Amino acid sequence: MTQQSAAHQTTTQQTVAQRLGSLAAQVRHDGLSNELRADVSRRVLDVLGNSLAAADQPAARAVTTVATAWGGTDQATAIGSATRLPAPAAALVNGTLAHSLDFDDTHLPSVLHPSSSVVPAALAVAEATGATGPQLLDAAGVGIEVAVRLGMGGYDRELGNSVFFDRGQHATSICGAIGAAVSAAMLLGLEQKGITDAIGIAASMGAGLLEANRTGGTVKRMHCGWAAHSGVVAADLAKHGLTGPPTVIEGRFGFLHAFCGDRADVDAVVDRLGEHWELPGIFFKPYPCNHFTHAGIDAALQLRGDGVKPEDVVDIELGAPTAVLRTIAEPPEAKARPESGYHAAFSGPYTVAAALIGGGGLGVGHDDFTDEAARDESRLALAAKVRCVPDARCDEIFPNQFPAVVRVTLRDGTKREVRVDVNRGGPGNPLSADELALKFRINASHRLTEDAATRFAEATFDLLHAASTTKLMSLVT
Repeated sequence: MTQQSAAHQTTTQQTVAQRLGSLAAQVRHDGLSNELRADVSRRVLDVLGNSLAAADQPAARAVTTVATAWGGTDQATAIGSATRLPAPAAALVNGTLAHSLDFDDTHLPSVLHPSSSVVPAALAVAEATGATGPQLLDAAGVGIEVAVRLGMGGYDRELGNSVFFDRGQHATSICGAIGAAVSAAMLLGLEQKGITDAIGIAASMGAGLLEANRTGGTVKRMHCGWAAHSGVVAADLAKHGLTGPPTVIEGRFGFLHAFCGDRADVDAVVDRLGEHWELPGIFFKPYPCNHFTHAGIDAALQLRGDGVKPEDVVDIELGAPTAVLRTIAEPPEAKARPESGYHAAFSGPYTVAAALIGGGGLGVGHDDFTDEAARDESRLALAAKVRCVPDARCDEIFPNQFPAVVRVTLRDGTKREVRVDVNRGGPGNPLSADELALKFRINASHRLTEDAATRFAEATFDLLHAASTTKLMSLVT
């Protein structure tokens, strides 16, 4: 059913926001299954690990300084410091940290990072209200589900891409604000009406533009922080009586039409809602860079493992879906010589070069995306040999995966090719428990000792039975 036909609902039917609110209210009372709660606990650990690793980033320090200067009641912990802030301010800081290294989980085909907005909002409100571990997991789980379903409402199958993304809009922060509002409203004890109002309020708050992916700037790092902040504020306003339009999602002047126009798919938002969960299929990232670059990294790592040496390479062709080239290949001169380590994380040429030269972590790591690494002439010389081209097979697969093909020509004239249709981290090629643990330990090592990191991981998994989140959050300062 299209945007236009979906808008013709009778007064006896629930609107989309009401259906989302009903699901949230039901889960608040009945809880998620233990399997889904366990999945959410892994996402909480992933978010907190990513946040610990980002605590010293300049953008994170800037946001923390501003939020601290606002003052207010001490309600929740700012990760990586001893600072306690009002819940909305803590959500702002922690959401910024969660997204700062572009190491956060990704949902397909919506191509958004849901946990980095929702989990920081849920953690802040859970700490402020004294919620139990299961209540936190339930709220975060529903919030993540709502965010990705809204993202799916902006996916155009004919286009083969997200309409949000095609228009330069950051669906992660736009949809994430509403997911964060749902999780916060659940933890504030709101029922279906109040949660629906929180959705209606948050829909006016989500924002984010993707131009920084192309030409620079650090503003994108705080998109998830602002979404988390907006969600907490929206839920608190709903609790105190502010209301939102019930047709805020599908209405003529509502969320989907405003952002996606006639290409919106309302049915995708509510298809099998409460029966089928998108949550378990969300990809974990093995590398701290834009997800569009990952299959190219996988291919380059395989070439390196097969004996290809950077000094023998004379030409590299990186084939990728046409839609992703705007992010990882344009403008070509900027992608060949990124201006910083952060911008290197959005460069197809640089990430292929880093993988061929040899990185850390799970194949490519944080040290590959420092400003110093991005200025390394050996990396830049190899990146200059990379040509990014559209690939027909990749277009067929995207965005159900982030595929790529890497072809290299060596000095002796030999040509080598590796094609990756299913990249690491998703249901088709998941990270093992040991790999997820390694990722967390690498991230946490920026702030915690090995023993403290172990206790932190144990406390996260104990959320399934924890009486509160106090123990967990006391370990992230």
